[in-house]
Order: sequence, then structure tokens, then C-alpha cells
Amino acid sequence: MRRYDQSWFDRGRSGGFILLWWLVQAIAFPLTPHSFHGARVFLLRLFGARIGQGVSIRPTARFTYPWKVCIGDHSWIGDDVVLYSLDWITIGNHCVISQKSYLCTGSHDLHDPAFGLKTAAIAIGNGAWVAADCFIAPGVQIGANAVVGARSNVLSNIPNQQVCWGSPCRPRYLRTYAQ
Repeated sequence: MRRYDQSWFDRGRSGGFILLWWLVQAIAFPLTPHSFHGARVFLLRLFGARIGQGVSIRPTARFTYPWKVCIGDHSWIGDDVVLYSLDWITIGNHCVISQKSYLCTGSHDLHDPAFGLKTAAIAIGNGAWVAADCFIAPGVQIGANAVVGARSNVLSNIPNQQVCWGSPCRPRYLRTYAQ
């Protein structure tokens, strides 16, 4: 670890701005009642997040760098969800990210003796549901209307409209809708 160096990494804002965000998130988010989604959305937008209309965000959700987050209309972010946004996280319209899920855009190069930082964006398509306690790895794309079952580890892309689960997460069958 003596050789570890991430001086090249651009967090997107100054250290002071980042510290201010972390203080606001640590104090303001947990003090807002569960139904005060608008207040949390306002704070996230104030710090650069792109958030659509009708978005619900629970007070225990955590955003590392909100200026690297985009959430579409009428999406929900559940309790204790972590958006580890070292790179972009894009969540479409009408999505659900259920409680305790972890969207991770950063990792390290295990073949590098200096343990170099690697980042890759995450994209979640419109209408997707990531169920409780899932891990979404860097660079993953989850297709539109896909469902990721509870406690899944998503290490590769998930196709549109697939119901998937497991560790590692794999497509199981096509998601259909009652007519």
C-alpha cells in the first residue's frame, strides 16, 4: 500500500465542497422525516445531482458525490442504499433501488502492485427494480424493466426485461406483465 496513489483521480469538486456535502448529508438527511423527500431532493440538486420529478429518497440513503448522480422521474431510493459515485451513476425513470443495496463505481486493480484505483459508471434502465441488499459492481448496466432479486451480486450486465438473481446474478426468465 506504500505505492498506492490516486492523485490522478478527479472527485469533481474541491475538498472543502466535498466536506460541506458530507456534513449536510450527515446532519440534514437523517433529521428529515421519511415523507420529506422533497427536502432531500432539494439538497441533492443543490450539490449538483440531476434528479427528475416525483423522486422518493429515504433519509438513510447515502451519496458519495451527488454531482455524479442522475435519477429519472418517479424513481425510489430506499433506506440505507449507498450510491458510491466515484464515477457516474444513472438511474432511469420509474426505477426502484431497494433498501441496503450498494451501487459501487470504484474498485482496485488486483494485478497492480500499487493497487490502483479503477472506476466505471453504472447505468440502470427505465422501470428496473433492484431488490433489497444487492451489490452492483462498477461498469454494470441493468436493462430496462429488469428485476434483480434480493441479495444478488451483479457483476456483469443484465439484459432488458429479465428477472435475475444469484451470486453471481444471472438471468432466469423474461419479465412479463398481466394484460
